[in-house]
Amino acid sequence: MQTKKTNDKISIITLGCSKNLVDSEVLLAQIKANKINASHDFLKNKTDIVIINTCGFINDAKEESINTILKFTDAKRKGLIKKVIVFGCLVQRYKDELKKEIPGVDAFFGVDDLYYIIKNLKADYNKNLCGERELATPSHYAYLKISEGCNRKCSFCAIPLIRGKYISKPIENIVYEAKLLAAKGVKELILIAQDLTFYGMDLYGKQKLSYLLEKLSEIDKIKWLRLQYAYPAGFPHDVLDVIKNNDKVCKYLDIPFQHINDNILKSMQRGITKKQSLELIDKIRNKVPGIALRTSLMVGYPTETKKEFDELMEFVEKTKFERLGVFTYSSEEKTKSYELKDAVLQKAKQQRFGELMELQRKISLRLNKNKTGKTIKVLIDKKEGNHYIGRTEYDSPEVDNEVVINKNKSKIKIGNLYTVKITGASDYDLYASIT
Repeated sequence: MQTKKTNDKISIITLGCSKNLVDSEVLLAQIKANKINASHDFLKNKTDIVIINTCGFINDAKEESINTILKFTDAKRKGLIKKVIVFGCLVQRYKDELKKEIPGVDAFFGVDDLYYIIKNLKADYNKNLCGERELATPSHYAYLKISEGCNRKCSFCAIPLIRGKYISKPIENIVYEAKLLAAKGVKELILIAQDLTFYGMDLYGKQKLSYLLEKLSEIDKIKWLRLQYAYPAGFPHDVLDVIKNNDKVCKYLDIPFQHINDNILKSMQRGITKKQSLELIDKIRNKVPGIALRTSLMVGYPTETKKEFDELMEFVEKTKFERLGVFTYSSEEKTKSYELKDAVLQKAKQQRFGELMELQRKISLRLNKNKTGKTIKVLIDKKEGNHYIGRTEYDSPEVDNEVVINKNKSKIKIGNLYTVKITGASDYDLYASIT
């Protein structure tokens, strides 16, 4: 006989990437199906149970996760909350150490332990909730995870150790989930995975990302489809035809190159050379004129010299990525690069980080100023004071540029698409008025 489910209020706190956010959304759907009072983030009113979804990717993320756990175990010790549950990537890597070092946590669970979290809450796990999620994003956009795990062997990355081998979700399951999201009012789907490029190889014996995009574009209520985290090595070129020709697929591609120096790329085990990287960028831009390329770059890799960093700076200056993120190298246990001596001092890593971001700031400002006077479609995300904040098809939420629109007599609705005229520009923002 099952014990009566909890009547406590529950908050889920999500740290790390958008893939973690999807996991939390699935968990919340299961909890709420049991008629339990639960929500994303820490409730303003009293919360009894806090569930923390952790990140274990790099040092900064691990520190944030640990500090968050300590914050709520301290709140529990003071009698402000009853229970702290911790799950996700950090637990998958360091469960034994965490149990020893933070005894105030009531239960630890790995990345695949959704069933056991539900049971810990004395609730029922519903197998029929396939594809159901309680969104943590605004209702007009959602992340759509198309696979789990990764087969790449990047020397610096612990994700395969945490998430395991690559497992594609069947196309019919993804389309079903997308239709559920569309029925809830979602207009933009952001496709995410550890590696979009590999999608379908394990299930169908060939890359199926382009076919998946076509199937998703057939859903009437979906207006934008966006691609994030496409691995450059082995990139499926047929996807470019879909981006070019399908109006629902945003002219946007997140493709992390990490570095450009051949020696570093080889040590990173990226499976691509400088020449191949440059050829791929040229092909993408020639095939899809006007596409916005976003990339991620790493500075301070153990073997990175000043000369190799200068080569990276030159690469960014010449390529002029529309969007760019930078992170400093973090030495992760059990990865291949962990065996290398972390020879670059933290001060040097931070200096290189600053130099690269300052270069990108100048590039971004120049590109943004070139948009002044042009008209463009914008999806409205939110209202802030006397302004509405939106995004173009060239911008992903949270990480890219925003469009600031003055509130006027026009009735503007959050979640709708509008044509605007760009009236001004700053480093990472555009300013516009409704046409």
